[in-house]
Amino acid sequence: MGSSIYGVSSSHIALFLFFSFLSLSTAALPQNPSGKSSPSGQINSNSVLVALLDSHYTELAELVEKALLLQTLEEAVGKHNITIFAPRNEALERQLDPEFKRFLLEPGNLKSLQTLLMFHIIPKRVGSHQWPDPKTGPVKHNTLCNDHIRLTSQSTGKKTVDSAELVRPDDVIRPDGVIHGIQQLLIPRSVIEDFNRRRNLRSITAVLPEGAPEVDPRTHRLKKPAPVPVGAPPVLPIYEAMAPGPSLAPAPAPGPGGPRHHFDGESQVKDFIQTLLHYGGYNEMADILVNLTSLATEMGRLVSEGYVITVLAPNDEAMAKLTTDQLSEPGAPEQIIYYHIIPEYQTEESMYNAVRRFGKVKYDTLRLPHKVVAQEADGSVKFGHGEGSAYLFDPDIYTDGRISVQGIDGVLFPEEETQTIKKPAAVKVASKPRR
Repeated sequence: MGSSIYGVSSSHIALFLFFSFLSLSTAALPQNPSGKSSPSGQINSNSVLVALLDSHYTELAELVEKALLLQTLEEAVGKHNITIFAPRNEALERQLDPEFKRFLLEPGNLKSLQTLLMFHIIPKRVGSHQWPDPKTGPVKHNTLCNDHIRLTSQSTGKKTVDSAELVRPDDVIRPDGVIHGIQQLLIPRSVIEDFNRRRNLRSITAVLPEGAPEVDPRTHRLKKPAPVPVGAPPVLPIYEAMAPGPSLAPAPAPGPGGPRHHFDGESQVKDFIQTLLHYGGYNEMADILVNLTSLATEMGRLVSEGYVITVLAPNDEAMAKLTTDQLSEPGAPEQIIYYHIIPEYQTEESMYNAVRRFGKVKYDTLRLPHKVVAQEADGSVKFGHGEGSAYLFDPDIYTDGRISVQGIDGVLFPEEETQTIKKPAAVKVASKPRR
């Protein structure tokens, strides 16, 4: 029994224990002393990537998984050490614009999300002690998205990565990399441009609501209207798109919400009214558009639908000559301003060239059926007739391709109303008493 145990010799047992110990010792040795991933593609359990997925930077780790970047980062770790700048969870949860976050998580914007995340990683190990000295200035480092970030130090000891402050230096240290905690998200310029481009395209290419299809009574088939390209002038005349006047009915209720306009007319109208105020001398005109009437809103809606307008704006000196009777009648301010709006886009140069070439030019106005007459006078453009005329006084106060504002030195009235105003009062003849 001493020389063998259940038929196995003691020498065989000793040899088995030796090889078992040798295999355990070999398995205990690190297969990749540098901490880099193995050629098979599997990362070491002590890798900085595993540490990131298990760290308290859960929002960033979740974005890395959604962006399908693990394999790309494994290859990067297999080639060299990396440095990861990890934003705090609060920066991604509460401080990030919801619309921008929705843009990043859309399936069609996966490339932008990958670029954003790789902008936070540089293929080089940079510890907190390797930050540049305040005297030497910022130092550029290339990132994994072929862009660069700047590391700077201030004399107060504050360290930054681009515009983000370093709040947790050397938070996670591993053989193949290091993770630094930063205050906020780093956004490369290419991702911002992509976001703005997608947002603008979404508002421009939105489908406008269409009416019910018409049926041809002869063929009993649907009438297919000719397609209107995006940005083309509207098919509907501007007079039919205008809201009814206050004497007829209130303005129609707005249609379904959403990005359905070609242009942001509301912002453009606000811009030209602000320009009138800053230009000086046109405060009364701006006050009528905003406070006395709802014309600013209606003009913004028309421009949003693709219409263009030219506003002949009387200055304050001309507006001061209006009497109380002219403004107190219901709908009078609207009718006055309607006569000063031309449904065309005209500049001082285009109108002057027209009157020089054709003599007198009649422009349609938003006050149907009245037109305003323009002619050349004293090297400028004169509107109206006789004493009720006005000169183009301040040319091109505002021009943006959709709205043109031309300052004039008088308030215009249609020719029929001008004659009515000048007509002398009729002499009252007393009738003879009946017998």
